[in-house]
Amino acid sequence: MSQNFQPPAPASYTEAPAPAPAPARGGNVGLGIAAGVVAALAAAAAYGGIMNAIDREIGYAAAGVGLLVGLAAGKIGGRNPVLPVVSAVLSLGAVYLGQLFFVALVATKIDNSGVMDVIDRVGVSGLNEVWKETLDPISFLFFGLAAFVAFGSAKKASD
Repeated sequence: MSQNFQPPAPASYTEAPAPAPAPARGGNVGLGIAAGVVAALAAAAAYGGIMNAIDREIGYAAAGVGLLVGLAAGKIGGRNPVLPVVSAVLSLGAVYLGQLFFVALVATKIDNSGVMDVIDRVGVSGLNEVWKETLDPISFLFFGLAAFVAFGSAKKASD
């Protein structure tokens, strides 16, 4: 029993073209920036809390701030070249806010009050003055580390 094998007929040009590829997920820059802001606020609180728990700054925590901000902005926002820069700036703000939160937490230990009581009594400007007095060169290293990690992670997350 022999069967004749016939190759399939070549595709003609009259067939329907292949469907367009699905659009890339997560291309909304506005949502990426909003996610970065939310991540920066959460990271600032965590950074201040970690510093309070161990009574000092550590580089891994600053890098974690940058990583969280960059990943959130890059994953949600997509490949827009603005997002790594925005992530770096947001991480700088998050490290600053985390350090202010740490100063407020230390003040709560001194006078046995809540964080909001300290902020009401001293004000953000008073916390900022204390922060400036305790600033040292290593703090600037942590700012740079957070910004560097945020920039890189935002670029990688969008890939």
